[in-house]
Amino acid sequence: MCGRFAITLPNDAMAQLFAARPANTLPAVPNFNVCPTNQVHVVRAGENGRTLDPLRWGFLPHWYKTETAGPSLINARAETLAEKPAFRAACRERRCLIVATGFYEWTKTDQGDRLPWYIQRNDGAPIAFAGVWQDWGGEGARQGTCAIVTTPANKHLSAIHHRMPLILEQNNWPLWLGETGKGAARLMQPGAEGVLSFHRVDPVVNSNRASGPDLIEPVDA
Repeated sequence: MCGRFAITLPNDAMAQLFAARPANTLPAVPNFNVCPTNQVHVVRAGENGRTLDPLRWGFLPHWYKTETAGPSLINARAETLAEKPAFRAACRERRCLIVATGFYEWTKTDQGDRLPWYIQRNDGAPIAFAGVWQDWGGEGARQGTCAIVTTPANKHLSAIHHRMPLILEQNNWPLWLGETGKGAARLMQPGAEGVLSFHRVDPVVNSNRASGPDLIEPVDA
């Protein structure tokens, strides 16, 4: 599961890191509280190389008549990605990378309070979530939409949640994007141990209106 994340890398640095041509309409950064339906930074491969584009976070299948015609598909389970009608074509033909700095998960107290945790790479590098994308809408109103692929959590992350985003290392970006042939299915495994760390953050981030760098600062657990 991934329901909220942060992105702080400047747009030009993102474009350089992923060797991608940036669109002129990329979302503003930094954003410490990226929420579903927000525009997010997505790397896609095409005939003329990679592009860095703004897509709606929340995959809309082609049969949705409106954006609210069905559930918000912000995540796609790796185990069923190739089988689900919403995702199976995208799994074969429209894979992407969704750029983040870190992401949030929540645990619950015995009283039902939601306690947020911020998760980031130990090496401080940006995160590349595996994603799938879909163009949706009628003529003149087309928009790109995307979902983050998730797997069962590894042992470390399972302490706070049973699912985790599929995070791809740089050497695997070309395979996921379809630049180096077939075989991307072998990447859909829980993340390696020792790559991520997490800490408690202030419950103010429970609100999708919260903003600012204080959202990712550690607080006492």
